[in-house]
This record gives sequence, C-alpha cells and structure tokens, in this order.
Amino acid sequence: MSTTEQAIAQTELKEEFQTVPVITIASGHFIHDTFTAFVAPLLPLVIEKLSLSLTMAGALNAFMQLPAVLNPFIGYLADKLSLRYFVIFAPAATASLIGLMGLTPSYGMLVFLFVLIGFSVAAFHAPTPAMIARVAGKRVGLGMSMYMAGGELGRTVGPLVAVAGVSAWGLEGIYRLIALGWGASLILFWRFRYVSSADYRFKNGNLKAEIPKLRSLFLPIVLLTFTRAFLTGSITTYLPTFLNFEGATLAFAGISLSVLEAAGVAGALISGSVSDRFGRKPVLLVSLILSTGFLFVFLQVTGWAVIPVLLLLGFFSLAPAPVLLAIVQDAVPDNRAVANGLYMTINFLVRSLVLVLLGAAGDAWGLRTTFMLSGVISIFSLLPVLIIKVDGGQKSAGQG
Repeated sequence: MSTTEQAIAQTELKEEFQTVPVITIASGHFIHDTFTAFVAPLLPLVIEKLSLSLTMAGALNAFMQLPAVLNPFIGYLADKLSLRYFVIFAPAATASLIGLMGLTPSYGMLVFLFVLIGFSVAAFHAPTPAMIARVAGKRVGLGMSMYMAGGELGRTVGPLVAVAGVSAWGLEGIYRLIALGWGASLILFWRFRYVSSADYRFKNGNLKAEIPKLRSLFLPIVLLTFTRAFLTGSITTYLPTFLNFEGATLAFAGISLSVLEAAGVAGALISGSVSDRFGRKPVLLVSLILSTGFLFVFLQVTGWAVIPVLLLLGFFSLAPAPVLLAIVQDAVPDNRAVANGLYMTINFLVRSLVLVLLGAAGDAWGLRTTFMLSGVISIFSLLPVLIIKVDGGQKSAGQG
C-alpha cells in the first residue's frame, strides 16, 4: 500500500490536514464536473437541433437533478459500507453519457440520458464531501474549499473543452472526449483501490439522535438554497444562452461562462478557509450581498466589458458553496455522509425546480427580465443566513 493510501485509510480521527488525500479527491471532482459543465455551452445547439423551448431546455437540468432524491440513501451507505467504486467510476460514467448528447435523436431520449447522468452525479457527490471532511482534520472549511475549487475548475475548463470539441467534430462528434473521463477513473482506481469510502466515516454515530439538529439546521438551508438558486441557476445554466440571444457568438458565450467559473474557483478556494478564521455567517453575508449587486451590474454592461464584471460575479456568487458544505459537516460530525446527502438532495431538487421556473420565465418575459428577477429574489437569501445555526469557524462557534 502506498503512502497516499496509508494516509487515507486511517480509521481514527486525526487533527492534521491531510493534503494528498484532499487533493486526490478534489482532482476527481475536477474531472467529473468538467463533463457536467458541457451542458450549458451546448444547450443553444441542442435547442436549435431539437427545436426546444427554454422551458424544455431547463427541464433537462431538472431531470438530471431528479436522482438526487437518492443522496441521503447513498450517504447512509457511504457511512456504513464501501462505495469506493461509485466514486472511482462516476467520472467515466458521466463522461460517457454526456458524450452521447450530440447523438441523441429526440427530446424523450435526451430526457432519459439526463436521468442516467443524474444517477452518476449523485453517486459521486453524496460520499465525497464526507470523505474530504474526514481527512481535513479541524480545517474542514479549507478542505471544502479545495473540494469545491476542484469542481469549479472543472466547470471552468468544461465549456472550453466542449466548444473546442464542437469546433473540431461538431455536436455529434463530442463522444470522442469520453476517453478523458475513463482516464480519470483509472487514476482514481489506482489511488483508491485499497481504500473504502467507509474508512472516512466517524464511528459510533447515532443518526436518530441527530434528527432534531437536522431539522433546525435544514429549514434555513432550504430557504437559503431556494432564494440563492435563482441567481446561480441563471448565470451558470443560462448565461451562454442569454449571451447568444443577445447577439454574442457561441465561442464568446463559452468563454464568458469559463471566466465566470474560473472566478468561482478562486471564490470557492478562498471562502472556506476564510470562514475557518472569521466565521461562516460573515462570509455568507458578504458573498450574497456582493453577488446580487454584481448581477445587476452585469445586466448594464455590453461587449467585452462583461468580462471583468463576470470575474467579480463568479467569485462572490460561487463562494457560499464550500461554506454551506462546511456548516453541514460541522453540524453533524458523526453522520457526515448522511447530512451531506440530505444537503445535496435539497440543493439538487430545489435547483431543478428553479431551473424550470427560470426557463418558463425566460419563455414568457425573456432572459434579461428573468435575470433581473433572479437578482431581486436573491436579496431574500440574507434572511435565512441570520437564523442558521453555525457550529464551525473560529468566530462562529458561539453563533446561532
């Protein structure tokens, strides 16, 4: 067994931050989310090919989120059993399914494909944050930042890879990129072949005893997730389509999404570690206020002037994600995978609903008006932050 595997396979809680295991898991997150990031930049082409409405296009993402209802069950299994092969082969499965997008002949087949993608996404995302928390020691915020930064980096690279693939082979030819996902899974297999995801769980957890805490924790999280999803759903799913409708080329739209996501990498990487030092709530409040403000600024600029605004918008709009993950992991330390599964289910299902609402609003009033309404709704995300109970972060231990 290698040094990396020995470091990962410890069953007793360690105080120190285990860098190599964290980076390994975050790298898997990077490859996996590179492929899920193909969806947004390819959406205009799919809309054109199959003559879809914005509502139908938004529903595709909703169907992809549907298997998230299994996240608590997957999280429970991750706390009890070995699910390492879910984590290992999810990048290969997701890449294979995404690569078939261009070959799908009908909307019905596309819906079925997206549901399968959703199962693969759920299998990867339910166990991995708990695995990160297990090897992050006391620096859970930093661990979540690196984990989320891996995902955001994937969502940065993904649109560029997708546009390059379409430019080289057309929409129907992007299946050639599937090999990248299988390569990533082979690397994960080599790293994790001796390691069980159950090795990351905390022993002697009593899930029934945690139910009152889960109830008080997740009520404000549901409200926060719902109000915040309008802003994040608009800019991460409909940004290329919005810019394309406004006259931008597909290449510029794809670059703009990558700029947004690249800034999100920095936001995700910094926010979690900052929240370890200054507290979870202050970081959430600042991020939510500034992201809302920069969305309104984005709607007032045109041409290449949108790029610096997207950098700021991406940084602050995606910064809350690792902080929220850290809050969930801090609150239920003995059943982290289950708590994460519940959080992911809430996040994915709420996002599914919101994406359909955004698509319907876009059909009815146009995407510009829809983006404006999303900014207004996101203002209300400040209210649940004020009541959320926070256990982690240097300044947050006594809050809530």
